[in-house]
Amino acid sequence: MWGLLRGSVGFRRLWGARSVSVLGDSLGLVALLLYVQGATGAALSVALLLLAGDFVPGLFGAVAGAIGDRFDLKRVMVTCDLVQGVLTLGIASILPPLPVLLAMVAVRSVAATVFQASSRSAMPGLVEDEQLEAANSALGAGTYGLEAIGPLIAAALFLVTDVRGVLLIDAATFFVSATMLSRLPRIPRAEPSGYSLIKDAKDGLGYIWRARAVRVIGIGFFAVVAFNGVDDVAMVFLAKDELHGSDSAASTLYAGAGIGLIVGFMILARYAGRLKMPTLIVLGFAVSSVGNLVTGLAWAIWAALALQVIRGLGIACVDVGVNTHLQRVVPAQMRSRVFGNLYGAIGLAAGISYVCGGLLLQHTDARTTFITAGAGGLLATVATAIGVRRSAGGEHEPPVRR
Repeated sequence: MWGLLRGSVGFRRLWGARSVSVLGDSLGLVALLLYVQGATGAALSVALLLLAGDFVPGLFGAVAGAIGDRFDLKRVMVTCDLVQGVLTLGIASILPPLPVLLAMVAVRSVAATVFQASSRSAMPGLVEDEQLEAANSALGAGTYGLEAIGPLIAAALFLVTDVRGVLLIDAATFFVSATMLSRLPRIPRAEPSGYSLIKDAKDGLGYIWRARAVRVIGIGFFAVVAFNGVDDVAMVFLAKDELHGSDSAASTLYAGAGIGLIVGFMILARYAGRLKMPTLIVLGFAVSSVGNLVTGLAWAIWAALALQVIRGLGIACVDVGVNTHLQRVVPAQMRSRVFGNLYGAIGLAAGISYVCGGLLLQHTDARTTFITAGAGGLLATVATAIGVRRSAGGEHEPPVRR
């Protein structure tokens, strides 16, 4: 991993830019959550903030991906960072009322969705094909690693500043990221289609449906997240109600998956190339689902923490496997659209999981919720494995319609 960072200037700049802005995002999220909670005192307001940041962008995934396929990738990424920086600076300056804040956060999150699709699409233009596994692992380790420690840094910053100060730091990270990205080398791209943005977005959706290898992975990913995403909601109830832990213990459990992610990315940077990516994806689905299922059976805080670390290992496999697989099999002129659609759908799946899993949690308990989530994820994994096996070698990727 470190050799790749030293040897590829373009990838090193992308890695640095993403790491800086993700760290800022994690600081800013803590600041916004505290601001909304302090200003309104309502749990519903906090939930609306999270939905504006996670669920709303999923509705625009098709268009977000089409932008990356239509315009120069470097310019798209720089523009997205500048838009996010300006909006964050505006939020920090005026600390707007909740309706305005939600709208600004939603627009900023849509810009982030455009950026994510474009940055994933850009990767094959920055590294060699045989380096994709290591590059995606290194990018995951940098971004998820800093995201995991961001709340700790935010806690330290609040000793010397306030919400506005932390948001100003968040805004500055976007401008630093944009500066680093502006120095990227030229990224090769296919010629734009010449159609309208909406037509391009529709073509992206049609491509995913026609390409069996992509469709199977996409549906499986959606189903696994729709079952397992509820763990973020249920974790605190498991820690405090079933395991009789403190607030500190509950917070520690949320770090488990992050620890597993970082360890997983570092392992995959060295060994992922030995596996076929569809195999790695299915393995990740299985491990992450089993991690949730057995967490529901945990008898102590330390056991639940260890099991969530295992879940994090599975999530790392999914992240590296999905990104690398799509970067290889999807034509360059469709790549951003596929990433935009896929991760937009994953955001929607997470929202569905929060709502449905929350209802299950309300009517049962945290153990039942974890076990149900993990069992459902395993069923989705089995169905995906069958679909992957049937599609392997049996179908070439469909041509892009002109």
